[in-house]
Amino acid sequence: MAALVSAALAGMGVYWFVQGGPRGELIEIDRAEPLTARYLVDINKAEWPELAEVPNLGESLARRIVDSRQTQGAYKGNDDLLRVRGIGQRTLERLKPYLLPMPNQHEVAGTDTGRDKAL
Repeated sequence: MAALVSAALAGMGVYWFVQGGPRGELIEIDRAEPLTARYLVDINKAEWPELAEVPNLGESLARRIVDSRQTQGAYKGNDDLLRVRGIGQRTLERLKPYLLPMPNQHEVAGTDTGRDKAL
């Protein structure tokens, strides 16, 4: 039994040495590339707490976006955010990287694009 334990310990020591134990290379977490995650929101479905997480948006502007959606209807495109008080062209450009792309009108079910009229 002692011979088996000694062989196992010797094997573990060899593994530790080969894998870089004396050089401190067993764990490579410090050398791993950082992971990135994109935060994207759908302006027609997100509630104000989700929208408030978008950088440079804030709670009051997020609430105005939701209020505008509820009173004036869904946004047809990201550029429709310009109807919200406090959002100008520069603010919209800063927000666009965080907004999910809007579907084209011909991709939306139930919209009349004129193609059916020709048939």
